[in-house]
Amino acid sequence: MTQPPRRRVQVRPLGGAAGCLTMIVVSLLLSVLLTVLLNLAL
Repeated sequence: MTQPPRRRVQVRPLGGAAGCLTMIVVSLLLSVLLTVLLNLAL
């Protein structure tokens, strides 16, 4: 039997202002979340 064709998924970064704002928001959310988790763990 032949294998079904694999779908190639390409992850491309967002360009322009939308991508920039998205990366800033994600970065801020992750840093706040990690800070809170570390404070609760210690």
